Amino acid sequence: MICVGTDLETSKQGVELAQKHEGMWATAGLHPNDAIYDLGFKIYEFEELLKEPKVIGVGEVGLDYYRTPEEKDQKKQKEVFEQFIDLAQKIKKPIVLHFRDSPKGSSGRVHKDALGILPKDIAGVSHSFTGNLNEAKGYINRGMYLGFNGIITFARQYDEVVKYVPLENILLETDAPYLTPEPYRGQRNEPLYVKEVAKKVAELKNISVEEVVEQTTKNVIKLFNINI
Repeated sequence: MICVGTDLETSKQGVELAQKHEGMWATAGLHPNDAIYDLGFKIYEFEELLKEPKVIGVGEVGLDYYRTPEEKDQKKQKEVFEQFIDLAQKIKKPIVLHFRDSPKGSSGRVHKDALGILPKDIAGVSHSFTGNLNEAKGYINRGMYLGFNGIITFARQYDEVVKYVPLENILLETDAPYLTPEPYRGQRNEPLYVKEVAKKVAELKNISVEEVVEQTTKNVIKLFNINI
């Protein structure tokens, strides 16, 4: 299990948790919606956390135009995002990306902006991917991964994307305690329910659940350089 940080405090808590348990790791990052309010943000504080052996990635970081519609706030998000990209390249660790687009009517910009900012050689995953097929291709063509979670079990608009994306570019996630998959919707999400995401990927690709589990496990080990 990878415990993903969303600000300095939760990143520290994730690291402490990972240090106590075998088979658990953590990332350290600042969620884009928190980035516009964290006036005391200092990148070096995250760099110190990222030196810990069980901290295997930078994130989650990125852009969120859904909850942050003001351009001045989006500019702040980009500035913080660019600092984390530089840090990820400096310490040579992969990046966990959060991209959420504007409400319907002005959508499509967040992935365009993200692909314009991201270096072509950076390793990472666009977590909780909810973009369209063309946007998915933008990440796949760079050798990046897409993270799918409970959303794909109840929202049919992502079927085409899941079918298209090679299994070698897919990671499974829960985003717990949110985005609980079917048949557990309405309950608090937990890591155990990732099996439902695996089942849905297998169904959409017409392959076995075992094949999905085996390959996506290999993917996460490769991306985060996990020593198991």
